Amino acid sequence: MTPVKIWLGYPYPLGATWLGNGVNFALFSEMATSVDLCLFDNIDAPQENIRIPMTEQTDQVWHVFLPDVRPGQLYGFRVYGPYDPERGARFNSSKLLIDPYAKAIAGRVNWADEMFGYVVGGEQEDLARDFRDDAWGMPKAAVIDHAFDWGKDKRPGTPLHSSIIYEMHVKGFTCLCPDVPPELRGTYAGLGSEGAIKYLKELGVTAVELLPVHAHIDDKVLVDRGLTNYWGYNTIGFFAPEAKYSSSGSMGEQVREFKNMVRNLHAAGIEVILDVVYNHTAEGNHLGPTLSFRGVDNLAYYRLLPDDPRFYLDFTGTGNTFNLLHPRTLQLVMDSLRYWVNDMHVDGFRFDLASTLARDDKGVNKLHAFFEIIHQDPVLSQVKLIAEPWDVGEGGYQVGNFPVLWTEWNGKYRDEVRRFWKGDEGRIGEIAYRLTGSPDLYQQSGRRPYASINFITAHDGFTLSDLVSYNDKHNEANGENNNDGDNNNNSWNCGVEGPTDDPEVNELRARQRRNFLTTLFLSQGVPMLYAGDEWARTQNGNNNAYCQDNELNWHSWERTDDQKELLEFTKKLIRLRHDHPVFRRPKFFQGRRIRGSEIRDVMWFNPGGNEMSDEEWGSPFVRCIGVLLSGDTIDVLSFEGEPIRDETFLLLINSHHEPLNFVLPGEEHLEWQLILDTAEDNGFLREPKNFPSGDDVEVIGRGMTLLKLATGAQARARHESWKKRQVELPRDLKPAAVETKPASEKKVAE
Repeated sequence: MTPVKIWLGYPYPLGATWLGNGVNFALFSEMATSVDLCLFDNIDAPQENIRIPMTEQTDQVWHVFLPDVRPGQLYGFRVYGPYDPERGARFNSSKLLIDPYAKAIAGRVNWADEMFGYVVGGEQEDLARDFRDDAWGMPKAAVIDHAFDWGKDKRPGTPLHSSIIYEMHVKGFTCLCPDVPPELRGTYAGLGSEGAIKYLKELGVTAVELLPVHAHIDDKVLVDRGLTNYWGYNTIGFFAPEAKYSSSGSMGEQVREFKNMVRNLHAAGIEVILDVVYNHTAEGNHLGPTLSFRGVDNLAYYRLLPDDPRFYLDFTGTGNTFNLLHPRTLQLVMDSLRYWVNDMHVDGFRFDLASTLARDDKGVNKLHAFFEIIHQDPVLSQVKLIAEPWDVGEGGYQVGNFPVLWTEWNGKYRDEVRRFWKGDEGRIGEIAYRLTGSPDLYQQSGRRPYASINFITAHDGFTLSDLVSYNDKHNEANGENNNDGDNNNNSWNCGVEGPTDDPEVNELRARQRRNFLTTLFLSQGVPMLYAGDEWARTQNGNNNAYCQDNELNWHSWERTDDQKELLEFTKKLIRLRHDHPVFRRPKFFQGRRIRGSEIRDVMWFNPGGNEMSDEEWGSPFVRCIGVLLSGDTIDVLSFEGEPIRDETFLLLINSHHEPLNFVLPGEEHLEWQLILDTAEDNGFLREPKNFPSGDDVEVIGRGMTLLKLATGAQARARHESWKKRQVELPRDLKPAAVETKPASEKKVAE
């Protein structure tokens, strides 16, 4: 064995840091009695070739400096201390541990009983320590060189109200793309390639929100079934890019490849947002494996039951909860976030199960240190912060309750828009709130419409195509007897479950897809499009495809004519939103005359051309509405202080199953131009049609149209129709479940 120079080292920074003249290693463990650093010659080595005791400890950090070590070195830790699960201690020096601060992780877990700190299958369960070594089957951390030529990289800095987010999976989006070189498909380099970026630019999105790219573990239970954790919500390395998405290697090459991807996307004006999972780790509950945090310091890194610390608090449904009440664990999360911003140049984060991150001993706390640190941090406070505002614990549903600086996945938007287009009763007031940025959720706390991340679908649930094709989930391929996934989807199959040759059903489904997309992109707030919905990608009714690394999740680039048509429609919708600031206001509508002017920024009409009455707002049977958006308001200003003016638009919406005539509002001698009708296969009219104010415009059952003022002063359009007529409220309609089936659908149901 070659002698190794060993110097004392530094307690900061944590992890392995290449300093130009050697590598510093530092590991926090409050309760450990000693720590060994293990060096490996190669990823296939069954045992470390050098084991170095880390004898120096400063402020509960064990550290050593090795002047002869260089980037590319593989390493892990062995941590000594008591194995006493009933007191929360799970030290086991027989188990090689991944550095919590690893910047690169090479190799996969070769699952065996040795990866567990206890004797698997023993009568004492996790109380009996397993003494077998597991280094042969464990991933190893790799030392990296942080140097990278960013050139003239500049963050796009797209304002939130002008953002269009595209939620996507690195592999799923690129692995079959013919415009990506074959050797780069399914990788960071593939996403950063010219062909992939060209598609994103033509689509019109401003940011990609990547499903987890932190290094993760494929659960043993999935591997045993021949599956993988495709989505990646099973993190083991909060600083390391997932190596399986690297085309260039796993010994640090994945870091450079990720940076190249970010640089290329930035050059195209596209921001990079990461979906991050700080609420739990891949180590599961008390019967889970010992891979990293559990063996380094279980008491520090995890929330344990106060009265029985053998077991874990679980607000996430995964078996454990990361302990952000411990200062060192909170530090790790903040260090990780800053690393991805400062070193990897990402533009923001979507926090999975964000309510968990703000939990203290009493519940979700808006004054939690997690929020306080981010708000005062000069780096993190300036990036996009998106919360998934719920978890599975009591009081976890926190939509609308996150503090300023934060945006939220608006689950209420998703649910209410689905219910409205399904034809549920009593949703008219709700749909009005959702169209206008959800002021009922965000306005009173001093936030803006862009606090609402609007979405119809996301990775977790049905695709848009499946939303209109299935009433029930079909998750049999996951191997859990269809017991996984949410049963409450607010979906409607339009009369037939799954694929059908019925032309009426297929036409209705196509129109419903256009309805959902039009609603999404013409709502105030920030639209998020789930990748593939722009061309009607299907998962065959699977609403929980987290473990399907196959064609069920991979994007097909061979499109039918109908899919190509929907893609072009989506592009035009996005372009319409880009071109017209009235659809992406940074301020809430006031709904009344704006101070200092006679302008009303939004008005609501019934089909008779009258303004909506209180009785109509409160009626459970009203399923249609007209929305006038004033383009010449003076309350939205440019940076230079000048009013941002636009055209005036009229959106007519009908979720009733029968067609309705709307009387166009405004004074006499105005003209409205019909530019979009979801009854049309193309959505946008090839030749727009003009209608005088006071005329009737038919809106098909379950359809919507968009008109813009073509002739006349905008001020004259902000009036009830000069030919308005009385509209009688329906009072004896059948229940919605019956009423929502037209004749063609009833025959299927019968």
